[in-house]
Amino acid sequence: MSAARLRAAHQVLDNASILADPLALRILGDDIQVSLDHAQAHLSGPRLRWFIAARSRIAEEVLDEAVNAGATQLVVLGAGLDTLAYRTPLAGRLRIFEVDFPATQARKREMLAAAGIAVPDTLSYVGVDFERETLADALDAAGFAATARSVFSWLGVAPYLTEAAIFSTLGYIARLAGARFVALNETAEGQAFNEPLLKDLTGGDTMTGRINYTPATNGNSDCAAVSGCLTYQEFNGSRPPQ
Repeated sequence: MSAARLRAAHQVLDNASILADPLALRILGDDIQVSLDHAQAHLSGPRLRWFIAARSRIAEEVLDEAVNAGATQLVVLGAGLDTLAYRTPLAGRLRIFEVDFPATQARKREMLAAAGIAVPDTLSYVGVDFERETLADALDAAGFAATARSVFSWLGVAPYLTEAAIFSTLGYIARLAGARFVALNETAEGQAFNEPLLKDLTGGDTMTGRINYTPATNGNSDCAAVSGCLTYQEFNGSRPPQ
């Protein structure tokens, strides 16, 4: 719920300067002031709100590129209250699978209905407990085509899972032909992405990434602040270029 509140608050406090998501407000119903209060009182200030918006924006742009290159399936892992499936103009060209804990999905469907947000005919809800079930079995039962080119988005979920569940999920994705994996999480301050590990987990394919970067306002060159202009730069396992 915290990420959903920050996405909604971004539409108001930042004028949707990074991510335009008109459904972020609607799905939460009448409690927008709660979301604004949550965002304004957050210990990270606006930075986490910007990060949440930016990671969704990047995932959406990756999806656009992949569909243009022939992808026909989208899998949103740990979908929560993410609204991409309900507002993307690509829904008619995709089979979409939202994967999450069954109780979380039930609550989301109630909120969608209350907000009058239509569910695309191409969307399937896949109930999974990542700690006790395998993604492979769940997607297979839902009609996922393992040989089709697919996009997987996994935003902000890994910190809540055990290492075994994370590696099981990544291992399945790495074995698929034509899968593109999007995972965005902040590294600890002063640390870099472990590129050799990421390549190993994704099957050894060439990996490119994009980050949003402007010099930090606190003068610490090892920190980055996300900007509203979303200027992309490549990363290669080191901190962003100065």
